[in-house]
Amino acid sequence: MTSVLVVAAFAAAYVLIATERIHRVAAALAGAAAMVLLGVVDARVAFFSEKTGVDWNVIFLLLGMMVIVSVLKQTGVFDYLAIWAAKRTRGRPFATMVMLVVITAVASALLDNVTTVLLIAPVTLLICDRLGLAPVPFLIAEALASNIGGTATLIGDPPNIIIASRAGLTFNDFATNLAPIVIILLVVFIGLCRVLFRSAFTYDPERVAALMALDEREVIKDRGLLLRSGIVLVAVMIGFVAHSALHIEPSMVALLGAGALVALSKLDPPEFLEEVEWPTLVFFMGLFVMVGALVEVGVIGRLGTLLTDAVGDHYLLAASALLWGSAALSGIVDNIPYVATMTPLVQTLVDAGNGVGHATALWWALALGADLGGNATAVGASANVVVIGIAARNGHPISFWQFTKYGSIVAVVTIAVSWLYLWLRYYALG
Repeated sequence: MTSVLVVAAFAAAYVLIATERIHRVAAALAGAAAMVLLGVVDARVAFFSEKTGVDWNVIFLLLGMMVIVSVLKQTGVFDYLAIWAAKRTRGRPFATMVMLVVITAVASALLDNVTTVLLIAPVTLLICDRLGLAPVPFLIAEALASNIGGTATLIGDPPNIIIASRAGLTFNDFATNLAPIVIILLVVFIGLCRVLFRSAFTYDPERVAALMALDEREVIKDRGLLLRSGIVLVAVMIGFVAHSALHIEPSMVALLGAGALVALSKLDPPEFLEEVEWPTLVFFMGLFVMVGALVEVGVIGRLGTLLTDAVGDHYLLAASALLWGSAALSGIVDNIPYVATMTPLVQTLVDAGNGVGHATALWWALALGADLGGNATAVGASANVVVIGIAARNGHPISFWQFTKYGSIVAVVTIAVSWLYLWLRYYALG
């Protein structure tokens, strides 16, 4: 009975988030409160459990990077990058989108998708403002590209880190198995952008001419702070790439970088806290508590068990079910707790297959499904939520359905292409 009530409370909160009848933060907090009142969630479950609690690594990674972005904004570097990028594409909207999408995807593979959108979104808003373009299609495209690009490497998306830890996979394992399909998916996605966002590609010759006349170097406000910020940012990026060797979580790297930059900048708190998306952080906390309740009562675990029992040792069927099932579930619940729940089940299937290629391909099916499935809805991936928060803060709200109508198409197409890749590489030719 408790499980039914928990699922009902989660569904009600999700409907409120999707329909936007109340603010998404209020809906998430109401859902979290319902889990507490139902007796499923207590302080241990909500705040201290690695399996069901708030993922503080995600929260503090976001907080640290938001502070870094806020300090960087004071230097004028985002204005510089916006003018530079728009001049490289001569103000052509589609070429500008392609440039931003490729930069986002590549950066998401080398850093992580949340950090990337935090850095690229302010540049995008400025580019669109200079060119008189509607920024929402560009921001949505970047969120989707970040999830695609982040799939390529171990550090690109949080679910990959969880999978690597459980399966003993290395950075090179992810790069050799997932980077090839990600390159193909990026090309496919650029083609989809041309169709999905075609109404956004308006061209204003007067604005472009005015932009081309600008000298981007003149918008830098504080060159000394920019130099110090650049050194700290490079150190943070190195920390992200080498975090496993350094035995330090990315969240701690971000917080250390933020602390160092605040000390070096000598800014007042209102200045370096300007870009912190507090509603986004609170929304994540509420969402983690709601999903944690589903894990606590065994709902997600039972779904995974039913899936694995149904496919048995038919590994192509198992990979297909994992790919599509993970995509569907990751579009509804955040993919981090979902992957944490599924990895023991996948490990059982892989162990039963004695580590042969047909069996180990299940890890790639799980990663592709969880990472790419996050594109399906506005709350399916952390990067989506962050981009929506930034857009709302800057006066360009993106509704749940506005994001989802594009994201769902991209998710279905990329998952279909990924299935063909898995079938060809690991089963037909493997």
